[in-house]
Amino acid sequence: MTNDLIAKAAIDRRLAEIITPVIEDMGFELVRIRLMSGKSTTLQIMADKPDGGIEVDDCAEISNAVGAVLDVEDPILDEYTLEVSSPGIDRPLTRLKDFDTYEGYEAKIETSEMIDGRRRFKGVLAGIEGDEVLINVDGGGNEIVTIGLQFDWLSDAKLVLTDELIKEMLRQRKASGSAPETLDESAFDEIETEVSSEENE
Repeated sequence: MTNDLIAKAAIDRRLAEIITPVIEDMGFELVRIRLMSGKSTTLQIMADKPDGGIEVDDCAEISNAVGAVLDVEDPILDEYTLEVSSPGIDRPLTRLKDFDTYEGYEAKIETSEMIDGRRRFKGVLAGIEGDEVLINVDGGGNEIVTIGLQFDWLSDAKLVLTDELIKEMLRQRKASGSAPETLDESAFDEIETEVSSEENE
């Protein structure tokens, strides 16, 4: 079932219904879909392998298969560009299992309704309990409080780019043998610089 985090607008949900079976038959999972319209229309699809580690070639394969299906179904009236990508390091969290997978990492979560006077939460993910996402937030006075947010309440959620997250992703890519040859210490330093500049903003 597609939730609002995966597909927000009605057209996104309709498109998700069409392309999800195609992507899943290929052994991938739909992470997020957005039809963006501005000067030009772009269909953005984020996909991943069930255990992570999608590659550029995989994205091209998905793009070809999805493009063929959309040509037949023709749900988008305007000319559009199709973009298929991996979720990236600071990935959106769109499925309940994502909050369990990335337990221990920092995340930003927004809710559709006010919860205890706020809609934005930033903290360390503490797994899931039933249909609730658990997150450790600053309770003030150096106190960390664990709060539970119903998954259905969430309107947006993503991992925060931190040194720990980058190191873990690099470790996973090396372990799977998919780490690019060019990703040396200097590349890692560049990513760290980006993180520092983001934190200072």
